[in-house]
Amino acid sequence: MNVRYRVLTGLFLLSTITYLDRVCMNVVSKYVKADLHLDNQQFGWILGAFSLAYALFEIPTGALGDRLGPRRVLTRVVLWWSGFTMLTGTAFNFLYLLVVRFLFGMGEAGAYPNASIAIARWFPAVEVGRAQSVIWAAGRLGGALTPLLVIPLVHWAGWRWAFGILGVVGVVWAIGWYGWFRDEPAEKEGISAAELAVIEAGRNIRPTDHRIPWQTILRNPDLWALMLMCHLFFYGSYFFTNWSSVYFQEGRGMSEDDAKNFISLSYFLGAVGCLVGGLLSDALSKRYGLKIGRRAVGMGGLGLSSVFFLLAGLATDNQTAGYLLATCVLMKDLALPVAFAVCVDIGQRNAGAVTGSMNFAGQLGGFFITILFGMIVENTKNFSYPLFLIAGCLFISALLWLKIDPTKPVAVRE
Repeated sequence: MNVRYRVLTGLFLLSTITYLDRVCMNVVSKYVKADLHLDNQQFGWILGAFSLAYALFEIPTGALGDRLGPRRVLTRVVLWWSGFTMLTGTAFNFLYLLVVRFLFGMGEAGAYPNASIAIARWFPAVEVGRAQSVIWAAGRLGGALTPLLVIPLVHWAGWRWAFGILGVVGVVWAIGWYGWFRDEPAEKEGISAAELAVIEAGRNIRPTDHRIPWQTILRNPDLWALMLMCHLFFYGSYFFTNWSSVYFQEGRGMSEDDAKNFISLSYFLGAVGCLVGGLLSDALSKRYGLKIGRRAVGMGGLGLSSVFFLLAGLATDNQTAGYLLATCVLMKDLALPVAFAVCVDIGQRNAGAVTGSMNFAGQLGGFFITILFGMIVENTKNFSYPLFLIAGCLFISALLWLKIDPTKPVAVRE
């Protein structure tokens, strides 16, 4: 196996663990709420604390990875978030859990921007889309596995121990990553001259440029369109990350087993969407050019997801609603690897800063929908209203792809 594919395997495991830790709170929500006496509005703030911290620290951690490299930064990121994953299991009231989840989000911020940096350094441009698709498919796999692994674990040891065990898994990954990975392919022992030549000839970075041109980045209209697109996109993503278990069990009256199955199905289809989206975008880009290849998949996936969200909110049959929502994830996640591939397309050596900017905007969207969902449901007792809101946001997000041009890189110093 080529060394760059071993790097991708490490990032695959990273993404899987990320979503195991992130989705765990959604899966155990009813136990945490009952144990700590939280209503949906309070629980929304608990979930939102993660998103807010993740958003605030996404750009600086992405920029830090551009300067220091993903080896050290990803090691710090995973050790930090794993520690606060374990501390989540020690929560005894609302305020304590709010602080711990904020610090958990602070630690996890920068994971995907730094994964993008590793991809930019280790993969030729023609493989970036498919590499991103593998990473995001892994995250969806982690989400699919979470209810299947965590619910039996909760029944056996309790929700507190579930967080402790997941934290230990992250620590093991961090130790292995720091010991094996190197920031530059040329620094890695065992890589062949042929593979090194393929990587260095085809990648879109300049190895001596470490300056982050913030003024140029922030004046780039394509980046602003990308950020707004991601902001609205994540309204859909964070429904599944944070609220799907509550929606299925409280809003639809499903059993825990039915909710578990629909959550797993949603994330499994999301993994399929990520893989197909990245491969399809690369194939279309090769045949019709980068602009069409990126835009067609991004716009099509989000547009279809918007329709299925609307239909799910209108559905009267619970099983139909569950399958419609699972299809939403399949469709919207076609666009996910494409969005991150565009960050590499226009960011090049500054891929971490550009990805951090986009993900910052996305995480703010995740924060807003997390809070809004809890407030709307607590005050109206209607679980369909948030779905209609999300459908509208995804529709606008799809249209924004018409303003995103992946062929115009962010300018760097000469």
